[in-house]
Amino acid sequence: MGKTSIIGAYNSAFGSFVKKNRETKEVTDLKSIYELMEEAGRGALADAGIEADRVDGIWVGSCSPSLFANQEHLAPNALEVDPAKLRFKSATRCEDACASSSVALYNAIYAIEAGRCETALVIGVEKMNLLDTRGVTHALACSSHWPSEGAMGMTFPGLFAEYAKGYRDHYKLSDKHLAEMLASVAALCYKNGMDNPLAHFGKGSPADKLGLFSAEAILALPEEKNPMIAEPLRLHDCSLVSDGAAALVITKNDLAKKSGKAYVNIAGIGHTTERIAIKDRPNMWDLMAAKEAAKKAYTEAGISSSDIDIAEVHDCFTINQILCTEALGFSKDGKAGDDYMAGRFGRDDKLCINLSGGLKAKGHPVGATGASMHALLYKQLMGQAIGAAPVGKSPKIAALLNVGGSSVTNCVTVLRLGE
Repeated sequence: MGKTSIIGAYNSAFGSFVKKNRETKEVTDLKSIYELMEEAGRGALADAGIEADRVDGIWVGSCSPSLFANQEHLAPNALEVDPAKLRFKSATRCEDACASSSVALYNAIYAIEAGRCETALVIGVEKMNLLDTRGVTHALACSSHWPSEGAMGMTFPGLFAEYAKGYRDHYKLSDKHLAEMLASVAALCYKNGMDNPLAHFGKGSPADKLGLFSAEAILALPEEKNPMIAEPLRLHDCSLVSDGAAALVITKNDLAKKSGKAYVNIAGIGHTTERIAIKDRPNMWDLMAAKEAAKKAYTEAGISSSDIDIAEVHDCFTINQILCTEALGFSKDGKAGDDYMAGRFGRDDKLCINLSGGLKAKGHPVGATGASMHALLYKQLMGQAIGAAPVGKSPKIAALLNVGGSSVTNCVTVLRLGE
């Protein structure tokens, strides 16, 4: 059993919280990065049932608030969750691209394990939609290896397209077969997202209106509704540009047990890093660093992949959901796409993946994604599922794989319902 536990969590709604005037190009912020942080932090403390003065330190995960929202030095704004009780507490921002808030959580864990604090507040946040498409593309490209990728015009769809092509070529898949695999992944996430009231693409979204709940429906879309973004990845292979926040309250495991309340133990973590430039990697069909992270987390938790009931994986692009599924040992290498095509990993399977709708449907406010994965799995294990839940069972063990950049930073966490 790990030394730290989650005792409270909160996830804001994810979406595009701006109003844009197409004629004047004026952008009105409907929910600021500061409001999102405060909402998530207060929500997590209320869920934990503790006052803010119990918090010894605050860790904030955010990818690029300076580019997205003109706010560098973001962490001190977390004090506004409760200024009277959080003033003079330490507040630290962590950045590791889309894994920023998982790394923030891990740093909070290290502080507790080191004896520097007993209870921590972790917030993940991103406000992306103040920028236009070009601005978002540039901000995200800054999380690539700039000299060899971003500066050369390489975008994140382009980077993950290299993984898609590498996977296709290594396993000798036809373009048609790969497209069916990718569409099967997207369809599962869209279907799960319909039941998530916080999802960016939930009820009433384009996925709902177009009925994109099967691979066939997605593949039948006309070109203008599913254009090629970076061959072989199309629009519906890409996650969303979202605003949102999530937060966690973690504490020493013995304090969680003494409280007499239900809690979720952080049973194991694995944090590894791949070489940032894709030109320097030995292959582009396998998340080698993620496999190492999974090995570390499973060993620390004393489990294997077969013990896991539910998982959230980082489907920034549909190909990465396939790669993450294999990295966590849920499918054999080269077979995850076929498993999704066969209908595996739905809510009635032995192992359910992305019940939240994943980044594809839930949304992907990059700095908030890791905290959101942890928060929603915590709710699942506590029997308080937000949206889709496993059919016919109460999950006890969950795992997540959150990546940063082009699967450069890899964070695997195993969560177990406290006993």
